[in-house]
Amino acid sequence: MNIVALVGSLRKDSYNMQIAKTMQERYEGQLNIQIADIGSLPFYDQDQENNPPQSVKEFKESIANADGVIIITPEFNWSVPGVLKNAIDWASRVEKVFINKPVMTLGATLGMLGTVRAQMHLREILSSPGVQARVLPPGGNEILIGLVQQKVDVKTGKLVDENTLHFLDDKVNMFIDFVKSV
Repeated sequence: MNIVALVGSLRKDSYNMQIAKTMQERYEGQLNIQIADIGSLPFYDQDQENNPPQSVKEFKESIANADGVIIITPEFNWSVPGVLKNAIDWASRVEKVFINKPVMTLGATLGMLGTVRAQMHLREILSSPGVQARVLPPGGNEILIGLVQQKVDVKTGKLVDENTLHFLDDKVNMFIDFVKSV
């Protein structure tokens, strides 16, 4: 199953990127996860949407050709980072590659709430008319990784907390079933 991952943090040692890489490795037999380079996308410009730069074309093609999308976001000022919103804005115009695309959201933060506010906003964005993604329904499927600094090995950068990994395993299996059902 081919999956594109969007990581809403550009920081070199981003915990959210470390989780994406952990997932890429951990689920290698089940999912082929490609991490999109959303940091290379220019700012969305409606004047260019019908003839976007090559990086935008490739980004949109990767989503269009994927079986599903995993969005891993930090929380900036109680919402999603601008770089992630920019990527979604590009994907929501002209070809609208998110329509009916299965999506799973998750996020990690140093605080206790584990990106709950950012993910609430993200779900609103993903349900907007130009996006209309099919997001793994809430109600126990939220993956909110709080106190992430205590759950990642500083040397390897991998998520190592067993309880979090088992929870993630369960949600990834649910996502795989969700993708197959769409």
